[in-house]
Amino acid sequence: MSLIVAGIDGSRSAVDAARWAAEEASAHGDTLRLVHAYVVPEHGYPAFAATFPQLREGMRHQGTKWLDEAREEVGKVASDLRVETELVEGEPVPVLVGESRRARMTVLGSRGLGGFTGMLVGSVAVGLTAHGHSPVIVVRGQRRSVSPDAPVVVGVDGSESSTAALRFAFAEAADRRASLTVVRTWRGIFLDESVPRYPLKVDPHEIEEAERAALTEQVAPLRDAYPDVAVELVVVRGRPVRTLLEYGERARLLVVGSRGRSGFKGMLLGSTSRALVVHAPCAVAVVRSAAGE
Repeated sequence: MSLIVAGIDGSRSAVDAARWAAEEASAHGDTLRLVHAYVVPEHGYPAFAATFPQLREGMRHQGTKWLDEAREEVGKVASDLRVETELVEGEPVPVLVGESRRARMTVLGSRGLGGFTGMLVGSVAVGLTAHGHSPVIVVRGQRRSVSPDAPVVVGVDGSESSTAALRFAFAEAADRRASLTVVRTWRGIFLDESVPRYPLKVDPHEIEEAERAALTEQVAPLRDAYPDVAVELVVVRGRPVRTLLEYGERARLLVVGSRGRSGFKGMLLGSTSRALVVHAPCAVAVVRSAAGE
């Protein structure tokens, strides 16, 4: 039996993420674990209004209420779902990293408050995706309708991390009976249209063919392992973020590796990952390779 962890902080976004996690857990027979982490401030509040023990008790009460509300919501998704709740006093990053050690995936909302404030653009998201032990799913765009034939989309670059993302994407596509779109981008400054006065020393068609051959080779073993998954290979000259966001418009899930090279270098800590998790119109999965541990 596997475990899916969802971070809860009282926000609507976190509840949406919990519902997404509940659907995933129900489909696989997993247990869903709802976790709320909180830190009691020692300074910055008027002592006459509340003592430290009173403040701690108030935060525990609020956290318990948020967990109960989330549990009620996921019960509407699947009434027979096995659900655990955990209320922890501690910093969100180490709490969630610890929880991810035994999770099949860790799920977060795209906006936060309370102990998870700034989850996407702050240190919590960066810390969890950098140090977590399971794929991290950031749930976005849940109010949009997803077409029944919407594919899983994965961005790859030939690195070990992108191969881990590819494995995850194949498994998700198979589980969801969805097609899979595998995207690889390439670009070079010597081919930039802004410098047409200089003759091209490399044939762009040769580059594209080489990139397609590398992509075909990377995908081949998993294609054999998942013969029922319909696969589309896409090789595009362009920027990774822009390309993946475009394909994300029609995707049910967008998958990327946590480390990469070429167009996907610095996926976790740089602008590429931030742009995807902030702007993608669908859920985004960030997958680490075993070597990345």
